[in-house]
Amino acid sequence: MKIGELARLTGASVRALRYYEEEGLIRPGRRGNGYRDFDRGAVEVVRQIRGLIDAGLPTRIIRDILPYLDGPADLMPQVPCEHMLHQVAEQREQLDRRIACLTRNRDAIDAYLRAARTAALAEDATHAP
Repeated sequence: MKIGELARLTGASVRALRYYEEEGLIRPGRRGNGYRDFDRGAVEVVRQIRGLIDAGLPTRIIRDILPYLDGPADLMPQVPCEHMLHQVAEQREQLDRRIACLTRNRDAIDAYLRAARTAALAEDATHAP
């Protein structure tokens, strides 16, 4: 099947599918005219990739996990290896650091908004008749 049909069947954009190919996550054949030719199994692989991305895993980890998935609906090997567990744990720690940073940023914006609103109310009060 062509890339457009794969996109339609999976809900992934053509651009995302090209990216997955660049990252070595999917490997289409080529037709005589040079067009990509995906087999029917690519549909489930793309769904697995999207599920793993939705879970927060980067493509570098997904590339390592995909060969060990047992079934088309699986997002985790039956027996995860230590290397995979270590990579996923590192990814989680990275997410925790990003969440902490975003929380600090949100708190700083909240403080700014409170101060700005207080200043605006004070300004309005001094100009009230």
